[in-house]
Amino acid sequence: MTTLPEAFLRVPIAHRALHDVSDGRPENSRAAIRAAIDHGYGIEVDLQLSRDGQAMVFHDYDMGRLTGRPGPVQQRSAAELAAIPLLGGDEGAPSLAEALALVAGRVPMLIELKDQHGQMGETDGRLERAVAAATEGYAGDVALMSFNPRSVVQLKTFCPGVARGIVTCGYPEDDWPLLRSEVRAHLATIPDYDETGASFISHEVIDLGAPRVAELKAAGAHVLCWTVRSPAQEAEARRVAENITFERYLPAFPG
Repeated sequence: MTTLPEAFLRVPIAHRALHDVSDGRPENSRAAIRAAIDHGYGIEVDLQLSRDGQAMVFHDYDMGRLTGRPGPVQQRSAAELAAIPLLGGDEGAPSLAEALALVAGRVPMLIELKDQHGQMGETDGRLERAVAAATEGYAGDVALMSFNPRSVVQLKTFCPGVARGIVTCGYPEDDWPLLRSEVRAHLATIPDYDETGASFISHEVIDLGAPRVAELKAAGAHVLCWTVRSPAQEAEARRVAENITFERYLPAFPG
């Protein structure tokens, strides 16, 4: 197990960077990353894989919602993804390497690898290898995580010196209609924590009262949470979670 750097317990983390499309800062964009740095917040970003094997900072599997051009991210090269503007901004998706160079160690980076195959099963390792290549030699605080525990197991091999975690929730059917019921039931119990060598979970804020969260915390796991959207929700979340991933407001830094 690689220890989670202390900064991830101290600095509020901006969900998909400090985005506000009304201000020209789409989610996961360079502009949103710069804004988070300017405020001193940590940054959470999401990764998808380009056709040519680059880790790209982009949330969705399909490009339609964020660019207006439907189609899987995986069918575009890194250069093509960089050239297609994000809606509400004037730049395309950055690569993970570009995002890390922009941050340059000034704030912590919480990096989520999106499931590439749709059913949270075994992965082919391509995205995990791309992440290892992009983060090699980076001197700032970085932690890696995924909803897919099999991806986190891969990271244990490819990025053994980087803190790892699992993104977790109760997996209600309404939120996960494409996942088989047996997969949802399995993942909701967070059974793979020890196998992954994780040092933290990032759990959905509305489910922080789950007994398994308390069990893992009592056993020494760090508990982060997603996604907090108001000061009142933050105050409630911090009764369990050690830090928050937030959006739509600017949280204070804990005393």
